[in-house]
Amino acid sequence: MEWNSDAETKLKEVPFFVRPAVRRRIERLAGDAGLERIDLAFYEQAKAQFGQK
Repeated sequence: MEWNSDAETKLKEVPFFVRPAVRRRIERLAGDAGLERIDLAFYEQAKAQFGQK
């Protein structure tokens, strides 16, 4: 799964010890949505779905 640079930068703000799990979960959501690339808008949408701000 490809990530655009803005989304990748935001992902780096997630604590390192949970980052791999967050990445997998967002990639799974993107795959379910039929996306091939994760952009900042989708990242923010997924984060909101997890109950994060």
